[in-house]
Amino acid sequence: MTGEELTDQQELFEHFRFKSEPGQSLIRIDKFLSSRLENTSRTRIQNAANAGNILVNDKPVKPNYRVKPNDIVQVVLPNPPREIELVPENIPINIIHEDDDVIVVNKNAGMVVHPAYGNYTGTLVNALMWHFRDLPMFQSGELRPGLVHRIDKNTSGILVIAKNELALNRLSRQFYDRTTGRRYIALVWGTPDPPEGTISGNVGRNIRDRKIMQVFPDGSQGKPAITHYSVIEDYGYVSLVECRLETGRTHQIRVHFSHIKHPLFNDEEYGGEKILRGTTFARYQQFVRNCFTILPRQALHAKSLSFDHPVTGKRLSFDSELPDDMQKVIEKWRNYISSRD
Repeated sequence: MTGEELTDQQELFEHFRFKSEPGQSLIRIDKFLSSRLENTSRTRIQNAANAGNILVNDKPVKPNYRVKPNDIVQVVLPNPPREIELVPENIPINIIHEDDDVIVVNKNAGMVVHPAYGNYTGTLVNALMWHFRDLPMFQSGELRPGLVHRIDKNTSGILVIAKNELALNRLSRQFYDRTTGRRYIALVWGTPDPPEGTISGNVGRNIRDRKIMQVFPDGSQGKPAITHYSVIEDYGYVSLVECRLETGRTHQIRVHFSHIKHPLFNDEEYGGEKILRGTTFARYQQFVRNCFTILPRQALHAKSLSFDHPVTGKRLSFDSELPDDMQKVIEKWRNYISSRD
């Protein structure tokens, strides 16, 4: 394949560039690059060369090419470097448990879990890569090192992250087998009836808007999703609900409650940012708007998580307090309802 054919086929982006020394002895390119690319095996380099992604002096070469003095060696890929390049960032994270195999963190609302389109920096993964930069797991170049599950950007709460491959595989299996315990607290519009029950319905990408999810009750699309819930406190216009996940689909709790006409309080993507219950009185309308200001996100917190330790097998359980924004809004609703009695 010539350089011209490469250009015609697709645009390629340079990820690495090296120039060999004037006195460079003849050496296979896979060996040359393996000594310069951290945590990259010769097999991986050979695969890249066979795919036409290693160029010498602007021409693709095979893994057995021998580097000569003053050669310009490039590693090129069809995606821009920023789409896969993970930058360690010194961002504070709240670690509530750590041992040789796992980390349990309490994530703040507003933090994205892993880099993706539109959020390349400031994520939990960027922070973990800084804090655990000496661990092979966080030097691997993988896009989501150690992640076995995630929670949405504007959802707060508990996450477990693996620190090595064994822990990653065993934890992933537990989430797949649904043997973990996950409990969320949500503030929803209205009061679900019955006050304790189960929401079932396949969850998949919304047909009109791929950024959000929708429920497919007939199972025609999406994946099976099951949310168990119970009402903790009823404030008339809104209620505090405990949710226990049997499955872990994207936006599962948010889309399930929207589907049963009880969207999460101030959930902009699923209709909860409107005043859906209550009176038209100016005082009430202003009260709700004040609550929206205090809690400028969906009212959802991943409160507790339990799992079997991937090495010892011991059952571990972790719990977290509701964040200040949710606590303040819940207290405001309590006071508002009690003042009406």
